[in-house]
Amino acid sequence: MGKKIKKEVEPPPKDVFDPLSVESKKAATVVLMLTSPEEEVLSKACEALYKFAAKGEENKLTLLELGALEPLFKLVTHEDPVVRRNATMVLGIMASHNDVKKSLRQLDVTSAFIARLAPEEDVVIHEFASLCLVHMAVEYNSKVQIFEQGGLEPLIRLLGSPDPDVKKNCVECIYNMVQDFQSRAAIRELNVIPPLLDLLKSDYPIIQLLALKTLGIISIDRETRVMLREHQGLDHLFKILETKEFNDLHVEALGVVANCLEDVDTMQLIQETGGLRKLLAFAEVSTLTDFQKNAAKAIAKAAYEPENRKILNEQEVEKCLVTLLGTDNDGTKIAASQAISAMCENLASKQTIGTLGIPQLVQLLSSDNEEVKEAAATAVVNLTTAHLGNASAVAEADGIEPLISLLSAKRDGAVASAATVLTNLAIQEPLRLSIQSHGIMTAIVEPLHSTNSIVQSRAALAVAAIGCDADARTELRNSGGLEPLVKLLHSKHDEVRRNACWAVMVCAGDVLTAAEMTRLGALDILEDINLSIGRKNNFSEAALDKILDHNLPQKYSQMGFLTSSNIIADGFYDYGQVKPGVKLLSLEELSTQELNDHRAIILIYAKSPELEVAAPPVPAEEKSQEAPSARVGSSVSSTTRKISRERARKGKGKKEEEKPKEEEIEPVMPKIVEEVPEKALWFPPVDSILMDYITEVSKTILPLATTKEQVVALAQFVADKMGGPIERDRLHEFSWELHISEIEFELKCNVVPVGKINKGTFYHRALLFKVLADRIGIGCSLVHGEYNRGWNEVKLVDDSPLGIPGLLLPPQVYIVDLMYQPGNLMKEGSPESDHYRRI
Repeated sequence: MGKKIKKEVEPPPKDVFDPLSVESKKAATVVLMLTSPEEEVLSKACEALYKFAAKGEENKLTLLELGALEPLFKLVTHEDPVVRRNATMVLGIMASHNDVKKSLRQLDVTSAFIARLAPEEDVVIHEFASLCLVHMAVEYNSKVQIFEQGGLEPLIRLLGSPDPDVKKNCVECIYNMVQDFQSRAAIRELNVIPPLLDLLKSDYPIIQLLALKTLGIISIDRETRVMLREHQGLDHLFKILETKEFNDLHVEALGVVANCLEDVDTMQLIQETGGLRKLLAFAEVSTLTDFQKNAAKAIAKAAYEPENRKILNEQEVEKCLVTLLGTDNDGTKIAASQAISAMCENLASKQTIGTLGIPQLVQLLSSDNEEVKEAAATAVVNLTTAHLGNASAVAEADGIEPLISLLSAKRDGAVASAATVLTNLAIQEPLRLSIQSHGIMTAIVEPLHSTNSIVQSRAALAVAAIGCDADARTELRNSGGLEPLVKLLHSKHDEVRRNACWAVMVCAGDVLTAAEMTRLGALDILEDINLSIGRKNNFSEAALDKILDHNLPQKYSQMGFLTSSNIIADGFYDYGQVKPGVKLLSLEELSTQELNDHRAIILIYAKSPELEVAAPPVPAEEKSQEAPSARVGSSVSSTTRKISRERARKGKGKKEEEKPKEEEIEPVMPKIVEEVPEKALWFPPVDSILMDYITEVSKTILPLATTKEQVVALAQFVADKMGGPIERDRLHEFSWELHISEIEFELKCNVVPVGKINKGTFYHRALLFKVLADRIGIGCSLVHGEYNRGWNEVKLVDDSPLGIPGLLLPPQVYIVDLMYQPGNLMKEGSPESDHYRRI
């Protein structure tokens, strides 16, 4: 190796031989001496190897390659104390090299070094045996060996050694050991707290630091914290925190205090002794960024306990946290934001922080640091949840724009939190409109495409909160947001699926959006969800119902009922009952089918002939709005529907009143002609008889004084037009089926206009009653029963049974008799009404 290892042996006493000088320029020669039978040679060889190994890592590797490890390890248990000491010194210093450590583990040296920690051994042996164990205890298997071979007890005992190097090595080895929970539990039983606290008084900062690090690890366990409190450990810790000269230890000391703050009893003790106030003051004025950061982390940890939050609030911790938000260190800002999030569980703290800290948190939403933005957004979530004042404060601090920008952040947590804050703000209508004006529905499309289930859930919830405005739904539709929203209905996550159903239900509030979602498959998915017990939720049925509200033929055929808010318009048809998942053909497709023996399809189409002439070209824009619904036979354009309804109510009206309507249609004519150059638009046959019915009831029944009178008169009108009253016992003789078949044959079509039916049974009459009631403003539902039964339900207010004028009673539901005693009103649940609905 070219390096000289030389050791001069001290002169021996006069009664022995002259000293032997051992010299070699080669390490290999000295390694060979390790097998000598002479103790003097062994001692000097070990001493020389120690000096050689101490010169650097390369020399340690050289000795390993020369095979020095095994003979040195044998000498660790030699009878001669000097040989034993010198051999331990060599291995102790060599153990810092990774390759040496690996070889030592193969030799299973831990038990031998633990034995060297015995009280009778020399202090130098204690130092280097513990040093070797320090290096060995870095690796998990060696920790287990040291633990199982009883190494903790002698290590703890030597914490009281008079030699500082021994103390340092032993506390460092213990620190390495207690990273494992098994050693933490055992060390508590060995009463390690008192000697560790004594080390805090050491004159050597490294010993103090290692003691604090060890306390920081073992105080994770509640039982150890109790022992620490019982031994007045907090006094030692606060003494360090109060001493400026120990500022290099403040961070570690704070770590131990932070663990202790998790216990309510300890928190109360610290508060009573004034320690908590001091701690907060230290955090505010400290120049150590790590100290401030860890102080905020300590508060956050403690604040998970309700009692601790109360104590912290009494000490005005909120002011400290807001101060920490203004530091220059990103880590401190993050920790302070997290502490604020935890403290928001306390209502008083939420109020205080909202007043003091919202402007600063809003500023942090635009930070260059993604983690800072996420932590700040999470804090704002907790501040604004169930707190309208804080939500308003966020808007007043100009927080809406950065929150919307945050929807495209890189971190999923930031995106989810931003969506949640916007949802919290949207509860208040003025804030919702402000959010909408900033383009929220365009920005939310990206989160809807996310693969993170939390982001998906929060984004869908934001859509549900803001989609109640028509302009917001239009923006979402135009931005392509409906497709990812509908896809979320497939989610395997219950919360995502539930919130997506909620959003779909809200967005289905208008024809265009409902039609687009139907085109994207929302109807099929919702039907599938509602058939599954495991996937069905509170909103899935409501969402399906809402979409079907804009697809009334499908709704009536599938659900078997229409509510009073489901207004039947031109283009509606009753196909008969179908199973969920079965889609109806369009009215045009049904009209072109050949005659068959299936149930006749009853059509509602009472459009004015004049409007029909003007309207054929119209659906260029209107068709884009109505086309998806028209596929399943919904009503014609909204413009035409409005005109038709007005004319039905008021009669023909004046030409001057019709002009504006015609002018609205006229400008789109050229465009429409371009879009439909070849194929003429199809329209159902006009039901002129139904038109006459509408005109007649508008003139004769609409003016009646009370709703009850209108209902009775309308029932009698419908019955009169469809065959009159039928005796119960002769119902089977009422040959309505033949009559309907004759109409089908006459029209050469399976679709029959309702006005052509002169002999109608329950469901025909109920349908006509609903159509006419809708035209004159009577609230009325339509229910399809079994075996051709159908009926209408109306809500009427009875006269006061006490005869007290002005006494308002809740409305009662009545079934309207259209067959046996037309105009008879049967109270819901009565035997009479039950019999009417059943055969």
